[in-house]
Amino acid sequence: MGFVKEFKEFAVKGSVMDLAVGVIIGGAFGKIIDSAVKDLIMPLISAVIGSVDFSNLYVVLKGTVGANVPLEEARKVPEAVVFAYGSFISVGINFLLLAMAVFLLVKGINSLKRKEEAAPAAPVAPTPGEALLTEIRDLLKNK
Repeated sequence: MGFVKEFKEFAVKGSVMDLAVGVIIGGAFGKIIDSAVKDLIMPLISAVIGSVDFSNLYVVLKGTVGANVPLEEARKVPEAVVFAYGSFISVGINFLLLAMAVFLLVKGINSLKRKEEAAPAAPVAPTPGEALLTEIRDLLKNK
């Protein structure tokens, strides 16, 4: 019984719930970045390089593979050793964009926190007792 209660307290703590929300949002954010890389950035880079699909970029290190053979077919050739660098380029660009987006997000949050900390505190309204004492003091000054 104690184990279940202890586990429930752990699982419902704010930090665990925040972590769960962060993981879920992070997964969705990763998909957005992946789509941006695959659908927006890679076609532009491919237009410059001349290749439509980075996943098929490879170099044959050993053996012979015909020209313009897709990567999967090149891997099936017996005795062929294939260095497939195209998908690594895609993942690397994806990582750089994700890291840049997270950096900009954290930078924005930090600047908002700094503005909040630098904002002058609102003047505290006097309590009714203080207001009454101030009024009495002002009346005594006028006499």
